[in-house]
Amino acid sequence: MIKPRAVRPGDRVAIVSPASPFSREELNRGVAELDRLGYEPVYDDSIFDTGRLFTAGSAETRAAAFMQAWADPAIAALIAVRGGYGSVQLLPLFDSWRPQQTPKLFVAYSDNTSLLSWLTCQCGITALHGPMLERRLAHGETGYDRTSLLKLMQGEGEGLELEPVGLTVVRKGEAAGPLFGGTITQLIGSLGTPYAFDPPRGSILFLEDVNERPYRVDRMLTQLRQSGILARAAALVFGEMRGCEDDRGGPSVQAVIEALAAEFAGPVLRGFPSGHTTGPCWTLPLGVRIRVRTAPRAALIVEESPVS
Repeated sequence: MIKPRAVRPGDRVAIVSPASPFSREELNRGVAELDRLGYEPVYDDSIFDTGRLFTAGSAETRAAAFMQAWADPAIAALIAVRGGYGSVQLLPLFDSWRPQQTPKLFVAYSDNTSLLSWLTCQCGITALHGPMLERRLAHGETGYDRTSLLKLMQGEGEGLELEPVGLTVVRKGEAAGPLFGGTITQLIGSLGTPYAFDPPRGSILFLEDVNERPYRVDRMLTQLRQSGILARAAALVFGEMRGCEDDRGGPSVQAVIEALAAEFAGPVLRGFPSGHTTGPCWTLPLGVRIRVRTAPRAALIVEESPVS
């Protein structure tokens, strides 16, 4: 994996909008929080483009802004304003681009899983599954976990033990490997395309989603299993799965995960608060080695920094 350089206080961080439009108030609050953390937030005015059905500007405009920020030697990292929908539209426009030539750290989740998966699995560049501006940085430290974000951005992540409240053991065991994953709907949507989610054998998979009923979660996990992706994994770590319960009394999402774990060879955890969380969003390093531990307490141990 190619590791971008560490993002230190005083560095410029580009705000990009690869997916849906956003609230300017949330943007302003997020900018203020980045400034409070010691970074210099910058952005291109094209992020304010509107007029499309679901996205913040045309795919061409969003892709050009992303590549421009990535290529700028004065910018150390990119962070998305929000998810929603549309990041996958950028991928065909990246076909002739080689981000490996000027690697940068990209921080995002949700719909931007399309970009995270492409950067990590296809391009071999590490990235962070972590807080964006809207609803996260914009809400201060009630919206994100400061420690995991800053340590992983600034090159202090090696040896970091992540033991959030609510992380539970579904299947016991221990395993280590490079971490890949993100929002399940985006990972599933990539299969069968040139940008398919394709983690290597021995990976740790992080899987999370929001507001998907249990049968839909089961259907997506079935597709991951039938594609052979789950069989290659050494461990599974599920997010909170916020809003993924059936209010009509059917099988729970916990039952779905337990049924999967019963047929899985490695450890399985649930409840890691990264992505769509009820509380602060924690940051996870994609593309580097982590260890999954289930005893004496459930934890993820970062064994390799995602930045150099």
